[in-house]
Amino acid sequence: MLETLEIKTTRTENSRLSSVDFDNLSFGKYFSDHMLVADYANGKWQSCEIVPYGNFSLDPATSVLHYGQSIFEGIKAYKFADGTVSIFRPDKNWERFNKSAVRLEMPEVPKEIFLDGLKQLLDLDRGWVPGAAGTSLYIRPFMFATEVALGVHPSVAYKFVIMTGPVGAYYNKPLKLKVETHYTRAAEGGVGFSKNAGNYALSLYPTKIANDEGFDQLMWTDAKEHKYIEEAGTANLVFRIGDTIITPHGDTILHGVTRRTIMELAEHFGYKAEQRKVSVQELIEGIENGTVLEAFAAGTAATITPISTIGYEGKLYELPPVEGREFSEKVLVYLNDLRYGRIADEFGWNFLVK
Repeated sequence: MLETLEIKTTRTENSRLSSVDFDNLSFGKYFSDHMLVADYANGKWQSCEIVPYGNFSLDPATSVLHYGQSIFEGIKAYKFADGTVSIFRPDKNWERFNKSAVRLEMPEVPKEIFLDGLKQLLDLDRGWVPGAAGTSLYIRPFMFATEVALGVHPSVAYKFVIMTGPVGAYYNKPLKLKVETHYTRAAEGGVGFSKNAGNYALSLYPTKIANDEGFDQLMWTDAKEHKYIEEAGTANLVFRIGDTIITPHGDTILHGVTRRTIMELAEHFGYKAEQRKVSVQELIEGIENGTVLEAFAAGTAATITPISTIGYEGKLYELPPVEGREFSEKVLVYLNDLRYGRIADEFGWNFLVK
Protein backbone atom coordinates (compact mmCIF):
# COMPACT_ATOMS: atom_id res chain seq x y z
CA MET A 1 0.00 0.00 0.00
CA LEU A 2 1.11 3.54 -0.62
CA GLU A 3 2.26 5.11 2.64
CA THR A 4 0.77 8.45 1.57
CA LEU A 5 -1.61 8.66 -1.35
CA GLU A 6 -0.55 11.40 -3.70
CA ILE A 7 -2.29 11.39 -7.04
CA LYS A 8 -0.38 13.55 -9.45
CA THR A 9 -2.55 14.87 -12.28
CA THR A 10 -1.34 15.70 -15.77
CA ARG A 11 -4.07 17.30 -17.83
CA THR A 12 -4.43 16.65 -21.53
CA GLU A 13 -3.58 19.47 -23.89
CA ASN A 14 -5.93 18.16 -26.57
CA SER A 15 -9.39 17.30 -25.23
CA ARG A 16 -11.47 15.08 -27.50
CA LEU A 17 -14.76 15.98 -25.80
CA SER A 18 -16.01 18.13 -28.68
CA SER A 19 -15.77 15.16 -31.06
CA VAL A 20 -18.34 13.09 -29.13
CA ASP A 21 -21.86 12.78 -30.52
CA PHE A 22 -23.76 12.60 -27.25
CA ASP A 23 -27.04 12.13 -29.13
CA ASN A 24 -25.83 8.85 -30.63
CA LEU A 25 -23.81 7.00 -28.01
CA SER A 26 -22.97 3.39 -28.72
CA PHE A 27 -21.33 1.18 -26.11
CA GLY A 28 -17.54 1.28 -25.92
CA LYS A 29 -16.86 3.69 -28.79
CA TYR A 30 -15.71 6.81 -26.95
CA PHE A 31 -13.08 7.13 -24.21
CA SER A 32 -12.62 10.08 -21.87
CA ASP A 33 -9.62 12.40 -21.82
CA HIS A 34 -7.87 10.94 -18.78
CA MET A 35 -7.15 7.67 -17.03
CA LEU A 36 -5.81 6.67 -13.63
CA VAL A 37 -2.68 4.50 -13.56
CA ALA A 38 -1.05 2.86 -10.53
CA ASP A 39 1.97 0.54 -10.51
CA TYR A 40 2.80 -2.30 -8.12
CA ALA A 41 6.36 -3.59 -7.66
CA ASN A 42 8.67 -4.83 -4.90
CA GLY A 43 5.70 -5.88 -2.79
CA LYS A 44 3.88 -2.55 -2.65
CA TRP A 45 2.04 0.07 -4.65
CA GLN A 46 4.68 2.48 -5.92
CA SER A 47 2.77 5.23 -7.68
CA CYS A 48 -0.67 6.49 -8.61
CA GLU A 49 -1.37 9.26 -11.11
CA ILE A 50 -3.95 10.60 -13.52
CA VAL A 51 -2.65 11.07 -17.05
CA PRO A 52 -4.03 11.75 -20.53
CA TYR A 53 -5.66 8.71 -22.10
CA GLY A 54 -3.09 6.92 -24.25
CA ASN A 55 -1.25 3.77 -25.23
CA PHE A 56 0.98 1.52 -23.15
CA SER A 57 4.28 0.12 -24.37
CA LEU A 58 4.71 -3.59 -23.55
CA ASP A 59 7.68 -5.90 -23.89
CA PRO A 60 6.84 -9.10 -25.86
CA ALA A 61 7.65 -11.10 -22.72
CA THR A 62 5.18 -9.19 -20.53
CA SER A 63 3.60 -11.79 -18.27
CA VAL A 64 -0.06 -11.02 -18.98
CA LEU A 65 0.40 -11.82 -22.67
CA HIS A 66 1.41 -15.38 -21.83
CA TYR A 67 -0.24 -16.38 -18.56
CA GLY A 68 -3.40 -14.31 -18.47
CA GLN A 69 -3.31 -12.55 -15.12
CA SER A 70 -5.89 -9.91 -16.00
CA ILE A 71 -9.02 -8.83 -14.12
CA PHE A 72 -11.51 -6.00 -14.51
CA GLU A 73 -14.74 -4.43 -13.29
CA GLY A 74 -17.64 -2.52 -14.78
CA ILE A 75 -19.19 0.48 -13.01
CA LYS A 76 -21.42 3.35 -14.14
CA ALA A 77 -21.68 7.02 -13.22
CA TYR A 78 -24.73 9.19 -13.85
CA LYS A 79 -25.48 12.90 -14.02
CA PHE A 80 -28.31 14.43 -11.98
CA ALA A 81 -30.44 17.25 -13.37
CA ASP A 82 -28.47 19.74 -11.26
CA GLY A 83 -25.16 18.53 -12.73
CA THR A 84 -24.08 16.37 -9.77
CA VAL A 85 -22.10 13.30 -10.83
CA SER A 86 -22.90 10.08 -8.97
CA ILE A 87 -21.25 6.64 -9.16
CA PHE A 88 -23.49 3.67 -8.42
CA ARG A 89 -22.22 1.41 -5.60
CA PRO A 90 -18.50 1.44 -6.52
CA ASP A 91 -17.57 0.11 -3.08
CA LYS A 92 -19.13 -3.24 -4.00
CA ASN A 93 -17.11 -3.33 -7.22
CA TRP A 94 -13.94 -2.63 -5.24
CA GLU A 95 -14.73 -5.55 -2.94
CA ARG A 96 -15.38 -7.89 -5.88
CA PHE A 97 -12.30 -6.67 -7.74
CA ASN A 98 -10.11 -7.69 -4.82
CA LYS A 99 -11.79 -11.10 -4.58
CA SER A 100 -10.83 -11.61 -8.22
CA ALA A 101 -7.29 -10.42 -7.44
CA VAL A 102 -6.88 -12.91 -4.60
CA ARG A 103 -8.10 -15.81 -6.74
CA LEU A 104 -5.64 -14.97 -9.53
CA GLU A 105 -2.74 -14.39 -7.09
CA MET A 106 -2.61 -10.66 -7.78
CA PRO A 107 -2.21 -7.83 -5.25
CA GLU A 108 -5.31 -6.25 -3.77
CA VAL A 109 -5.89 -2.60 -4.67
CA PRO A 110 -6.21 -0.26 -1.67
CA LYS A 111 -9.49 1.55 -1.23
CA GLU A 112 -7.83 4.95 -1.48
CA ILE A 113 -6.47 4.13 -4.92
CA PHE A 114 -9.66 2.52 -6.25
CA LEU A 115 -12.34 4.78 -4.77
CA ASP A 116 -10.52 8.02 -4.02
CA GLY A 117 -8.67 7.79 -7.31
CA LEU A 118 -11.92 7.12 -9.15
CA LYS A 119 -13.57 10.11 -7.52
CA GLN A 120 -10.69 12.40 -8.49
CA LEU A 121 -10.66 11.05 -12.05
CA LEU A 122 -14.38 11.69 -12.50
CA ASP A 123 -14.11 15.14 -11.01
CA LEU A 124 -11.56 15.96 -13.70
CA ASP A 125 -13.60 14.38 -16.52
CA ARG A 126 -17.08 15.28 -15.29
CA GLY A 127 -17.83 16.90 -18.65
CA TRP A 128 -17.76 13.43 -20.18
CA VAL A 129 -20.70 12.20 -18.09
CA PRO A 130 -23.82 12.31 -20.29
CA GLY A 131 -27.13 13.39 -18.83
CA ALA A 132 -29.76 12.02 -21.23
CA ALA A 133 -32.05 9.20 -20.15
CA GLY A 134 -30.52 5.80 -20.81
CA THR A 135 -26.96 7.12 -20.95
CA SER A 136 -24.14 6.97 -18.43
CA LEU A 137 -20.38 7.09 -18.04
CA TYR A 138 -19.04 3.54 -18.16
CA ILE A 139 -16.08 2.98 -15.84
CA ARG A 140 -13.60 0.17 -16.50
CA PRO A 141 -11.07 -0.52 -13.71
CA PHE A 142 -8.63 -3.27 -14.69
CA MET A 143 -5.32 -4.75 -13.61
CA PHE A 144 -2.79 -6.87 -15.46
CA ALA A 145 0.58 -8.52 -14.85
CA THR A 146 3.57 -6.54 -16.13
CA GLU A 147 6.63 -8.58 -15.15
CA VAL A 148 8.91 -9.17 -18.14
CA ALA A 149 9.73 -12.86 -17.79
CA LEU A 150 8.70 -16.25 -19.10
CA GLY A 151 7.94 -19.15 -16.80
CA VAL A 152 4.65 -20.01 -15.12
CA HIS A 153 4.56 -18.09 -11.87
CA PRO A 154 2.66 -15.11 -10.44
CA SER A 155 4.01 -11.83 -11.75
CA VAL A 156 5.95 -9.62 -9.36
CA ALA A 157 4.69 -6.41 -11.01
CA TYR A 158 1.23 -5.15 -11.99
CA LYS A 159 -0.49 -2.13 -13.48
CA PHE A 160 -3.89 -0.95 -12.27
CA VAL A 161 -5.85 1.36 -14.57
CA ILE A 162 -9.22 3.10 -14.56
CA MET A 163 -10.55 4.27 -17.92
CA THR A 164 -13.99 5.72 -18.65
CA GLY A 165 -16.24 6.61 -21.54
CA PRO A 166 -19.82 7.81 -22.23
CA VAL A 167 -22.19 5.04 -23.33
CA GLY A 168 -25.72 4.31 -24.41
CA ALA A 169 -27.54 1.03 -23.92
CA TYR A 170 -25.59 -2.24 -24.23
CA TYR A 171 -28.67 -4.14 -25.41
CA ASN A 172 -31.47 -2.32 -27.23
CA LYS A 173 -34.00 -5.13 -27.56
CA PRO A 174 -35.29 -8.17 -25.62
CA LEU A 175 -32.89 -11.11 -25.72
CA LYS A 176 -33.17 -14.49 -27.38
CA LEU A 177 -31.00 -16.93 -25.42
CA LYS A 178 -29.80 -20.44 -26.20
CA VAL A 179 -29.33 -22.91 -23.35
CA GLU A 180 -25.75 -24.17 -23.78
CA THR A 181 -25.44 -27.91 -23.08
CA HIS A 182 -22.03 -28.71 -24.58
CA TYR A 183 -19.49 -25.94 -23.98
CA THR A 184 -18.59 -24.83 -20.47
CA ARG A 185 -18.01 -21.36 -19.06
CA ALA A 186 -16.85 -22.30 -15.55
CA ALA A 187 -16.40 -25.31 -13.26
CA GLU A 188 -16.64 -25.65 -9.50
CA GLY A 189 -13.36 -24.77 -7.85
CA GLY A 190 -12.42 -22.59 -10.82
CA VAL A 191 -12.59 -18.87 -11.45
CA GLY A 192 -16.20 -18.43 -12.54
CA PHE A 193 -16.98 -16.05 -9.68
CA SER A 194 -14.13 -13.72 -10.65
CA LYS A 195 -14.25 -11.10 -13.39
CA ASN A 196 -11.15 -12.19 -15.28
CA ALA A 197 -10.35 -11.89 -18.97
CA GLY A 198 -10.13 -15.64 -19.53
CA ASN A 199 -13.77 -16.21 -18.63
CA TYR A 200 -14.77 -13.98 -21.53
CA ALA A 201 -12.23 -15.33 -24.02
CA LEU A 202 -13.47 -18.91 -23.73
CA SER A 203 -17.07 -17.78 -24.25
CA LEU A 204 -16.49 -16.18 -27.65
CA TYR A 205 -16.55 -19.28 -29.86
CA PRO A 206 -19.72 -20.85 -28.38
CA THR A 207 -21.40 -17.45 -28.46
CA LYS A 208 -20.51 -17.06 -32.15
CA ILE A 209 -22.16 -20.41 -32.85
CA ALA A 210 -25.30 -19.25 -31.02
CA ASN A 211 -25.26 -15.93 -32.91
CA ASP A 212 -25.09 -17.81 -36.21
CA GLU A 213 -28.17 -19.76 -35.09
CA GLY A 214 -30.09 -16.53 -34.47
CA PHE A 215 -29.56 -16.14 -30.72
CA ASP A 216 -28.26 -13.03 -28.97
CA GLN A 217 -26.43 -14.77 -26.14
CA LEU A 218 -25.99 -18.06 -24.32
CA MET A 219 -27.61 -19.28 -21.14
CA TRP A 220 -24.68 -21.15 -19.61
CA THR A 221 -25.24 -24.31 -17.59
CA ASP A 222 -23.11 -26.18 -15.06
CA ALA A 223 -19.99 -27.97 -16.31
CA LYS A 224 -20.72 -31.32 -14.66
CA GLU A 225 -24.23 -32.18 -15.89
CA HIS A 226 -25.44 -29.16 -17.91
CA LYS A 227 -28.48 -29.44 -15.70
CA TYR A 228 -28.46 -26.14 -13.82
CA ILE A 229 -28.63 -22.60 -15.19
CA GLU A 230 -25.76 -20.27 -14.35
CA GLU A 231 -25.51 -16.93 -16.17
CA ALA A 232 -25.57 -15.31 -19.60
CA GLY A 233 -21.84 -14.59 -19.76
CA THR A 234 -22.26 -10.84 -20.11
CA ALA A 235 -24.88 -10.67 -17.35
CA ASN A 236 -26.52 -12.52 -14.50
CA LEU A 237 -29.94 -14.10 -14.89
CA VAL A 238 -33.03 -13.38 -12.80
CA PHE A 239 -36.43 -15.08 -12.94
CA ARG A 240 -39.81 -14.35 -11.42
CA ILE A 241 -41.61 -17.60 -10.72
CA GLY A 242 -44.96 -16.81 -9.17
CA ASP A 243 -44.21 -14.07 -6.67
CA THR A 244 -40.68 -15.27 -5.95
CA ILE A 245 -37.64 -13.57 -7.47
CA ILE A 246 -34.93 -16.16 -8.09
CA THR A 247 -31.35 -15.89 -9.30
CA PRO A 248 -28.90 -18.79 -9.80
CA HIS A 249 -26.23 -19.03 -7.13
CA GLY A 250 -22.84 -20.71 -6.74
CA ASP A 251 -19.07 -20.21 -7.01
CA THR A 252 -19.19 -20.57 -10.79
CA ILE A 253 -21.33 -17.45 -11.11
CA LEU A 254 -20.22 -13.82 -11.06
CA HIS A 255 -21.88 -12.19 -8.06
CA GLY A 256 -22.96 -9.05 -9.85
CA VAL A 257 -23.58 -5.73 -8.12
CA THR A 258 -26.75 -5.15 -10.19
CA ARG A 259 -27.89 -8.69 -9.34
CA ARG A 260 -27.31 -8.01 -5.66
CA THR A 261 -29.20 -4.71 -5.89
CA ILE A 262 -32.18 -6.35 -7.60
CA MET A 263 -32.45 -9.06 -4.94
CA GLU A 264 -32.27 -6.44 -2.19
CA LEU A 265 -34.99 -4.41 -3.90
CA ALA A 266 -37.14 -7.53 -4.33
CA GLU A 267 -37.27 -7.97 -0.57
CA HIS A 268 -37.80 -4.23 -0.12
CA PHE A 269 -40.81 -4.37 -2.46
CA GLY A 270 -42.31 -7.32 -0.59
CA TYR A 271 -41.34 -10.20 -2.87
CA LYS A 272 -39.74 -13.40 -1.70
CA ALA A 273 -36.13 -13.46 -2.93
CA GLU A 274 -34.07 -16.62 -3.39
CA GLN A 275 -30.48 -17.25 -4.48
CA ARG A 276 -30.32 -20.94 -5.34
CA LYS A 277 -29.79 -23.52 -8.03
CA VAL A 278 -32.26 -23.29 -10.90
CA SER A 279 -32.53 -26.32 -13.16
CA VAL A 280 -33.22 -26.09 -16.87
CA GLN A 281 -36.14 -28.45 -16.30
CA GLU A 282 -37.67 -26.13 -13.69
CA LEU A 283 -37.38 -23.17 -16.06
CA ILE A 284 -38.79 -24.93 -19.12
CA GLU A 285 -41.67 -26.49 -17.19
CA GLY A 286 -42.39 -23.09 -15.62
CA ILE A 287 -42.58 -21.45 -19.03
CA GLU A 288 -44.89 -24.18 -20.28
CA ASN A 289 -47.25 -24.06 -17.29
CA GLY A 290 -47.22 -20.26 -17.02
CA THR A 291 -45.56 -19.90 -13.61
CA VAL A 292 -42.45 -18.21 -15.06
CA LEU A 293 -43.76 -14.66 -15.33
CA GLU A 294 -40.51 -12.79 -16.00
CA ALA A 295 -36.94 -13.50 -17.05
CA PHE A 296 -34.22 -10.94 -17.59
CA ALA A 297 -30.48 -10.36 -17.77
CA ALA A 298 -28.99 -8.10 -15.12
CA GLY A 299 -25.59 -6.41 -15.09
CA THR A 300 -23.77 -3.09 -15.11
CA ALA A 301 -23.73 -2.96 -18.90
CA ALA A 302 -27.08 -4.68 -19.47
CA THR A 303 -28.82 -3.04 -16.46
CA ILE A 304 -32.12 -4.93 -16.82
CA THR A 305 -32.72 -6.46 -20.24
CA PRO A 306 -35.82 -8.63 -20.71
CA ILE A 307 -35.52 -12.14 -22.17
CA SER A 308 -38.20 -12.89 -24.75
CA THR A 309 -37.21 -16.35 -26.02
CA ILE A 310 -35.22 -19.33 -24.74
CA GLY A 311 -33.96 -22.03 -27.06
CA TYR A 312 -33.40 -25.51 -25.64
CA GLU A 313 -32.63 -28.73 -27.53
CA GLY A 314 -33.91 -27.36 -30.82
CA LYS A 315 -37.16 -25.92 -29.48
CA LEU A 316 -38.03 -22.28 -28.78
CA TYR A 317 -39.89 -21.30 -25.62
CA GLU A 318 -41.59 -17.90 -25.57
CA LEU A 319 -41.89 -15.94 -22.35
CA PRO A 320 -44.78 -13.62 -21.44
CA PRO A 321 -44.86 -10.27 -23.29
CA VAL A 322 -42.37 -7.70 -22.05
CA GLU A 323 -45.18 -5.19 -21.63
CA GLY A 324 -46.76 -5.74 -18.25
CA ARG A 325 -43.77 -7.40 -16.57
CA GLU A 326 -44.50 -5.88 -13.20
CA PHE A 327 -41.37 -6.61 -11.16
CA SER A 328 -38.58 -5.86 -13.63
CA GLU A 329 -40.31 -2.68 -14.78
CA LYS A 330 -40.75 -1.51 -11.18
CA VAL A 331 -37.08 -2.16 -10.41
CA LEU A 332 -35.88 -0.46 -13.59
CA VAL A 333 -37.97 2.66 -12.93
CA TYR A 334 -36.72 2.77 -9.34
CA LEU A 335 -33.07 2.36 -10.34
CA ASN A 336 -33.30 5.00 -13.04
CA ASP A 337 -34.94 7.46 -10.66
CA LEU A 338 -32.29 6.73 -8.03
CA ARG A 339 -29.24 6.86 -10.27
CA TYR A 340 -30.34 10.09 -11.97
CA GLY A 341 -31.09 11.69 -8.59
CA ARG A 342 -34.84 11.97 -9.01
CA ILE A 343 -35.66 10.26 -5.70
CA ALA A 344 -34.06 10.12 -2.26
CA ASP A 345 -31.15 7.70 -1.86
CA GLU A 346 -32.60 5.75 1.05
CA PHE A 347 -29.96 2.98 0.86
CA GLY A 348 -26.87 5.16 0.42
CA TRP A 349 -26.00 3.58 -2.93
CA ASN A 350 -25.02 6.77 -4.79
CA PHE A 351 -21.34 7.75 -4.41
CA LEU A 352 -21.35 11.48 -5.12
CA VAL A 353 -18.48 13.28 -6.85
CA LYS A 354 -18.42 16.78 -5.39
